[in-house]
Formats: sequence, C-alpha cells, structure tokens
Amino acid sequence: MIKWPIVCMLLFGKVVIGGSVSDTDGSALLRRRIGRKLAALRRETGMSQEKAATLLQRSPATIHRIEAGDPRVKFRDIEIKAMCELYEASAEDRAELLALGGETRTKGASAWWHDYTNTRLPSWFGLFVRLESSAERIREYGPEAVPGLLQTREYATAVTGVPKGLIGAEDVKRQVDFRMERQRLLANPRPPHLAVVLGEGAIRRAVGGPEVMAAQLQHLLDVGRSPSVTIRILPFEAGAHGGMTSAFFILEFPDVPGTSEPLEPPLVYVDSLTGALYLDKATEVAAYRLAWDDVTSRALDEKSSRTLITATMEAFTRG
Repeated sequence: MIKWPIVCMLLFGKVVIGGSVSDTDGSALLRRRIGRKLAALRRETGMSQEKAATLLQRSPATIHRIEAGDPRVKFRDIEIKAMCELYEASAEDRAELLALGGETRTKGASAWWHDYTNTRLPSWFGLFVRLESSAERIREYGPEAVPGLLQTREYATAVTGVPKGLIGAEDVKRQVDFRMERQRLLANPRPPHLAVVLGEGAIRRAVGGPEVMAAQLQHLLDVGRSPSVTIRILPFEAGAHGGMTSAFFILEFPDVPGTSEPLEPPLVYVDSLTGALYLDKATEVAAYRLAWDDVTSRALDEKSSRTLITATMEAFTRG
C-alpha cells in the first residue's frame, strides 16, 4: 500500500492543508506527493511553470494546481506519462508517479472507513485514520485514556459517551463500531509498530466501572504480548515531564521503495474535543520527539508496567 502525510491545522471544524480544505478520503495527501515530485522534476530541467504549460498545452494555472496537489486534479496515467517525458524522468521516478497516481483512483480495502462517513465522526479524524493505516511506526502518549487502538468495546462506549449531550446514543454506537474496525490495523500481516506510554491515571481511572476497567486492563496485557506492540506506564512519581501539555501521536512512514528517502516526513498529531493539529515542520516534530524521549526515560519498563497493570486490574476485580 502506498503511504503518505502533511502539515495542517483545524480551522472552524475543517482540516486545512496548505491553505485548501482537504477532501475527506485523504487522497489529497497522495496528490501532494505527486505534485511535489513533478515540481522537483520540472525544476531539475530548469523549466518554468509557464514553459511547461505551453509545451504540455495546459494553462499555467493547471500546472500550478497539479504541483499543489489540488483536490480537483485527476492524475490520469496519460498526463503523468506526458509530464515524465517532458521532464526526462527516470524509469524509477516514472514508475513511482504512475503507482501513486493509480492509488489516488483506488477505493478498496484501505477505504473501509468510508462506511462511517455519514456518522458524526469528527471531520478531521478520517484523515488521521488514513495516516495511521499507512504508518510504519506509531508512538503515542496518553495521559488520561487508553488509546483507541487498544480499547475494549465497553471501555470505548464509556469514554465516547462523555460529555453527555455532545452526541446521541446512536452516534456513540457508530463511533465505537468505527473504533473497533480501526483495530484491525494491529492484525495486519505487517502491522505498524505501536509504542504506547500511558499515564498512570489512564489505568487507575474507573472508566465504565470496575468490571469494565478490569476487562480493559486484561486486554492491555493480552495485546501487549504482540511483538508489534509495546505498552509502558508513566507513574505518578515520575514528577514533571515532557508530555504534560497534551496527549500526542508521532507517526513515521516507510521509505520510498529502493531508496532511503521516507515517503513522507514524520508527522505529529494532536487532537482535542473540537479540533486537531497535524504537524510536520522539522522543529515541531523535534519538539515532540524530545517530549517522547522524556516520558519514555521516566516510564516504567515493559515488565514493571505489566506488573503495575496486573496489580491495578486485580484491585478492580476485588471491587
């Protein structure tokens, strides 16, 4: 599967990427990759957008939209081939661009979540799911709650239903169904590596009541046995730490086949009740990497974390 990502921010309930509102299926990210690649090839020839437009018999505005990955652009093979020929692209670059172009037109298993787009899922979250499903490594710090990929259905129902009045019971059910579908990612033949650090409060808070919480903690112990999942606990006694401002994700993506160049730069995702930030500036990613390094340096190791999770689960079981 082709992989991709971005820099964007939430503005009035919409995800904004490079100044334009993204289409909800996330294929804009693939088009951005194609556009950047074509622009780089054009510049290598010393050709201006105006000259390229003349030779391709397109308007300069069209070339600009192509290179910007505009959602209105349809990357057809015949157009990609024409631009590759004009820019004297290598066979490797041509193959990559054609593969990426084909992916923008594909609606298959990777788009399972489209079934949920008529629910009240946050508009920015579908984009995150596409990024999550294409990542090679996911690092998540969660101070207050168990991550969605690791939640039981009962726990997910309890956390999705608060604050009361935000969404109705039917939408809670749909969102929980969606979350359970997301968890298929961890059952893939080649799943991403998921490294999670949980604040101690996340395992001690009685979400849904003692029985629900005991089952949730048992689920953490079960999932944590997977070689692709690591779960560590940041204890209360760790004191001040780099993750105190918010929960966050760091997503890293695989290299372009045959190269050491990542398909897209690392990405930080931070969400809230009403919005989300997607950050890929080097300084932003570096700041969150420092935060991650700090919380992992203070967290219990995996064995000690399992011991604490087990003890907390047994306390919930005893009621």
